[in-house]
Amino acid sequence: MGGMHVREKDFKRLVYIALMTALIAVGTMVIQIPTPYTKGYVNIGDSFIFLSASILGPFAGFISGGVGSALADLLSGYVVWAPWTFVIKGVEGLIVALLLKKRSAKKSFVRIAVFILAAIWMVFGYYIGGAVMYGFKAALADVPGNIIQGIGSVIIGSILVESLSKIKYFKDLKQG
Repeated sequence: MGGMHVREKDFKRLVYIALMTALIAVGTMVIQIPTPYTKGYVNIGDSFIFLSASILGPFAGFISGGVGSALADLLSGYVVWAPWTFVIKGVEGLIVALLLKKRSAKKSFVRIAVFILAAIWMVFGYYIGGAVMYGFKAALADVPGNIIQGIGSVIIGSILVESLSKIKYFKDLKQG
């Protein structure tokens, strides 16, 4: 075949990014607790963003986090939130991947601290998004739900990453 050659490793990586994107979308849609003030919802999708970013690195963390979460918004009828979600969740994945890349990701407490920082970004991002769309008072009312979402996702994400990072198959996926 002329001209374009896609290495098998690159193709596999693209497939893993697509799979993580789908997992994030489904993980976000499985449990949705509506938040009345800003017409959003609480979910556990961040757990899978943490997993994707930890295993596949910055590019995958941004793309799968942003696209998967925005896709969940679109498919769940939260279309107005999709652009905000794309940026907030994409950056959340990027934060995790970049900070874990620079630090000892093998240490659980470091990984948990990075997940907490990313969750704080998520809470802040949705506060700003909600404030722009519905006003600061309405956005403030949804902060507790987003904090609970962040805490739950840090716990679930930590368990997922800790468990899966011990498997040789996933170690081989890690992009350094």
